Amino acid sequence: MDRLAEMEAFVQVVDHGGFTEAARKLGVSKSAVSKHVSALEARLAVRLLNRTTRRVGPTEVGLAYYDRARAVLAQAEEADGMVTAMQATPTGTLRVSAPVAFGVGQVAPAVAAFLGACPEVDVQLVLEDRFVEIVAEGYDVAVRIGTLPDSSLRARRLAETRGVLVASPGYLAAAGVPRTLADLGAHRLLHYSHLASGNFWRLRGPSGEERQVRVGGRLTINNGEALMKAAEAGLGIAMVPDFMLGDAIPAARLAEVLPDRPAEILGVHAVYPEGRFQQPKLRAFIDFMVEHFRRKGPGAWG
Repeated sequence: MDRLAEMEAFVQVVDHGGFTEAARKLGVSKSAVSKHVSALEARLAVRLLNRTTRRVGPTEVGLAYYDRARAVLAQAEEADGMVTAMQATPTGTLRVSAPVAFGVGQVAPAVAAFLGACPEVDVQLVLEDRFVEIVAEGYDVAVRIGTLPDSSLRARRLAETRGVLVASPGYLAAAGVPRTLADLGAHRLLHYSHLASGNFWRLRGPSGEERQVRVGGRLTINNGEALMKAAEAGLGIAMVPDFMLGDAIPAARLAEVLPDRPAEILGVHAVYPEGRFQQPKLRAFIDFMVEHFRRKGPGAWG
């Protein structure tokens, strides 16, 4: 006999206190339920139910088995639901969070292409330079750049970007060109207030060791584009992801600082609540984003 059918018959008997109601719930005969339970007890070589003329209830062993059997049946139902969902047509509204600069330059064009591929899905794209509370604020997925904090959220890597130290040629001519990480301490370092590491840049030295460089001072900004504009205006040295740079370095509006240092690689991830990926609209969106960004990355953001 089917092991899951035996478990289900037993669980229904316990839930409904008898074979008659269990049979009605399962849509089978009372004798079929009885055969399933008897086969289960025979296979396990233990009595799981106390049977009297007035009621049926689990034995001590049966009660312990009941708890495990319910969990197994729930997982089987979840697995069935996952397969069904994966075959369903993506529909509904998808609420997406992304940082402003990356959202405007990279996510918005990807969303436009996604809407063309999935005509029954609507997208609400919200651009903010902060880590939103995905579940509490009603988002399905967030695009995040950099080190991800430990959480119950799931993440799928979309691409990588390189953190680049930049300053205007005018600033470097006036303040001097840093030659080492230690030299940065004598410079004005522009602070991005949503930095995951707080008031520090975590940079690697020539031999690969990590150094912490304190940043902050006269200017703190909560937006990446504004930070880059401040660097172009000669206000100091900023660290910006390379997808923002465009032609700023070739056009000499900015110059890279310490270009020979080991690259700071930042991951670009789609982050979503655990268990929600099986939703067709979300699964379709993340799969689309993975493919869209497959050929993008440091030096290839175009």
